[in-house]
Amino acid sequence: MAFIDIIKEKAKSDRKTIVLPETNDKRTLIAAATIMKENIANIIMVGKEEKIMDGAGWLDLDLSKVTVVDPDTYEKTGEYIEKFYELRKSKGMTMEKAQAILMNDPLTFGVMMVKCNDADGMVAGACHATADVLRPSLQILRTAPGVKLVSGFFILDVPNCDMGENGTFLFADCGLNQDPTAEELAAIADTSAKSFKTLIGGKPIIAMLSHSTKGSAKHPLVDKVVEATRIAHEQYPQLTLDGELQLDAALVPDVAKAKAPGSEVAGHANVLIFPNLDCGNIGYKLVERLGGASAYGPMLQGIARPVNDLSRGCKWEDIVGVVALTAVQAQLV
Repeated sequence: MAFIDIIKEKAKSDRKTIVLPETNDKRTLIAAATIMKENIANIIMVGKEEKIMDGAGWLDLDLSKVTVVDPDTYEKTGEYIEKFYELRKSKGMTMEKAQAILMNDPLTFGVMMVKCNDADGMVAGACHATADVLRPSLQILRTAPGVKLVSGFFILDVPNCDMGENGTFLFADCGLNQDPTAEELAAIADTSAKSFKTLIGGKPIIAMLSHSTKGSAKHPLVDKVVEATRIAHEQYPQLTLDGELQLDAALVPDVAKAKAPGSEVAGHANVLIFPNLDCGNIGYKLVERLGGASAYGPMLQGIARPVNDLSRGCKWEDIVGVVALTAVQAQLV
C-alpha cells in the first residue's frame, strides 16, 4: 500500500474536521469532493454557499455533504471577532480592525475556527503565499509548548525506491526558514524527527546535509552544519543523527562506506535536514519533478494546532493528501 493510502486509512479511523478556506480555487473544490467521497475527513469551506455550489455544478462535483460557513451570516462570527481582538489587542488590534480582517480574510477566519475548536485543522496555500498562511496561524494559535521555532517540511514518496523508509522521506526545512542558524538547524532536526514518527512511522534516521562529508571541504557553510550536528547531539541526545554529510553519503550505502565509515546514519537516512531554504526548496522540487515523487507540503511543524501550507503549484491530489496528513496530526493533539 502506498504511503498516502496508509495515511488516508489512519484519517478515516477517527475522522477530523478540516477547514479549506480557498473556495475560489477549483483544485480546492475537486479535493473537497474527493475527501468527502472517500470519507477521509469532514470538510468546512469558508465562503458564499451559492458561489461554491455554482462552482461545484460547473465542475460536476458533489459537495452536498460539505459544511459551508459564510462569515457574513455565521452565528459565531461575532464571537470570533471578539476573541481575535482579545488575542491581538496588545499589538494594537481594535474591534473595528478585527472585524475587517475576519470578514475579508478567509484564512484568518479559518484559523479562528481551529482556535475555537470548531475545526481540528486547516489547509491552505494553493493560491496564497506561505506568509499568508503562517501569519494568522502564529498570531492566533502560537507555537506548541517546548518548540523553539516553527519550520516547514515535505514528505516525499519516491516510486520504486529502496532508500529511506521504503522510498518515503521527510525533507526540512523546504518552505519557511531561509537561513537557519546552527541552533535552529538542530531544533528543526528534533521537530522533524517527531513529525516523521507521527506521520511516517519507523525510526527517524537524520542526516545533516552539506556539500561536504566529514571535513572534505572547508567553508563557513560547512562549519554551520558541523556546529548544528554538535548542538543536536548535545541538546537532543535521543536522536539518531549525523553530519556533515553529502547527499550521496547520506543515502547510498556503498558511498557511505567510503566517505563516512562507521556512521550509523550514512547510507540509511530517511530524514534530510538541508542547510538553508534554497537547498531544501530546490531539492524537493528536483525529486518531485524529475524523480516522479509525490510531494506533500509544505507541512508546518511547531504550531500549537495543525495548520498546513500548500505549494501554489500543487495539484488537487496534493490537497487531498495534505488534508489526510493534517487529519492524522489532529488525532494526536
